[in-house]
Amino acid sequence: MKPRISPTAVERSLGDDDFIVTKTDAKGRILYANRIFIALSGYTEAELLGSQHNIIRHPDMPRTVFKLLWDHIAAGQEFIGYVKNMAKDGSFYWVLATVTPDRNAERSILGYTSVRRKPRREAVAAAAALYREMAAAEAAAGAARAIEAGTAVLMKALNGRGYEQFVLAL
Repeated sequence: MKPRISPTAVERSLGDDDFIVTKTDAKGRILYANRIFIALSGYTEAELLGSQHNIIRHPDMPRTVFKLLWDHIAAGQEFIGYVKNMAKDGSFYWVLATVTPDRNAERSILGYTSVRRKPRREAVAAAAALYREMAAAEAAAGAARAIEAGTAVLMKALNGRGYEQFVLAL
């Protein structure tokens, strides 16, 4: 079960040469976390292993982005996106995440590998502004229509481009 943590205004940051690496099973439970992830998240390795990856989900993140992520990776596609995560102490950090399906010899998806790096500040500002608008639309629409409302905001902002094109253009 995800712990109840109150977000703070304290921002953490990856080093310029740091990479976060995690591996999960097909349900999103953490199987491996590198030392940088453990340190930045504030959780112990024992707290992370076996936990759902959403243990670090920041409430500012629109649900629509995670729906897009899961749609991509469940279909066997790579996902690239900006994500705001929350550490155990409520602080936050932004990452540019690349999530790739891990497959067995029969090409079935066994789980996922996620590699995250430090994003550019300008990109974070653009993603944060879009995500605030999406999250507001989701909240106004209510739980049953949140994804639909967030998607409408995203599609308008993308103006015919794909999400990955938007991310890579930042």
